[in-house]
Amino acid sequence: MNKELKNYAYIDNTNLYKGCEAEGFKIDYIKFRKYLTERLGVKTAYIFIGFVAGNEEMYTRFQEWGYTLVFKPTIPGENGQIKGNCDAELVLQATCDFFEKRCERAVIVTSDGDFACLVKFLMRNSALKIILSPRGKEKCSGLLTKLGSSLTFLPEVRNLIKF
Repeated sequence: MNKELKNYAYIDNTNLYKGCEAEGFKIDYIKFRKYLTERLGVKTAYIFIGFVAGNEEMYTRFQEWGYTLVFKPTIPGENGQIKGNCDAELVLQATCDFFEKRCERAVIVTSDGDFACLVKFLMRNSALKIILSPRGKEKCSGLLTKLGSSLTFLPEVRNLIKF
């Protein structure tokens, strides 16, 4: 299926990685990029990720696989975990791309209800293609599932995107 590439994907990387892991599979980023391109007509796929020194090789691989990385500085969190919440960056990038007419429609990759306001905005402006939830229906935020938008639960297509 050849779709003209006019859409942009906005990927909450922590939510994607940990969500798929919680659903019992590891995401294959190469297969996922192919899925975005071939099934959803995604030209640009942004990954929003906290920057951690020492992970530069992984970041380079993401770029080689066709992703555009948007970094958030990280800080030490509780129990030695690293925190780098990228929600604001994702919302800002999607909103800027909409107003600057860079993309036709957005693909939002998250299960996080914090993005419901962005999804509503995109829906009101006929600019949302789909939400891809890394979690199944029972674990995806009700703030997203109740919006009436097109939604795919990635566990249902795991055979196409798993490592």
